[in-house]
Amino acid sequence: MEAALSSFQSANTQVLGVSVDSVYSHAAWAASLGGVSFPLLADFHPKGALASACGLYLDGAGIGDRATVIIDTDGVVQYVESVGPGGQRDIADLVATCKAVASNGPEFAAPASLPTGSELFVRDNCGASRSALWACENLHVKGQIAIKNVSQDAAAAAELEKISGGKQAPCLVVGGEAMLESAEIVGYLVEKCGRPVG
Repeated sequence: MEAALSSFQSANTQVLGVSVDSVYSHAAWAASLGGVSFPLLADFHPKGALASACGLYLDGAGIGDRATVIIDTDGVVQYVESVGPGGQRDIADLVATCKAVASNGPEFAAPASLPTGSELFVRDNCGASRSALWACENLHVKGQIAIKNVSQDAAAAAELEKISGGKQAPCLVVGGEAMLESAEIVGYLVEKCGRPVG
């Protein structure tokens, strides 16, 4: 799906991934694939509520079925296909189906990029730093941002303290302004560089 995003966008289609796993599992899974820049939605609690509403929750296995649901811009389900938990989707066929369904949808804007000189300070063995790094990986912005590990580089630690007035990492520095909370950092990266929804 990631490799075909431009084809889906040309068909006025927003790709979303949904599973009953947590957001942390999604981030790790996406990073293991080299990044997944479309939104991954956690149908985690109550477990499988969305899959159940679509008739796609497999109670015995405790998972959502591997299926494709195409919803038009009016919120009407136009297409549903299950390939089963181990099945494979035909991406070219899905793109063709999306083109047939979404002929008058909104145009997709290209993702923005980070301002030149953006820096991300991270720390080893830090879950919050790992979340920020996963966001960079999944949004494919590692080439747009200087990543500095304060656990491994004393100069980076000193620079972080000078910029932010403290030692807290992760810290995203954009335009001289420091963001110190991982949720704020990830939200900013998604807002600036994520694939648009809707």
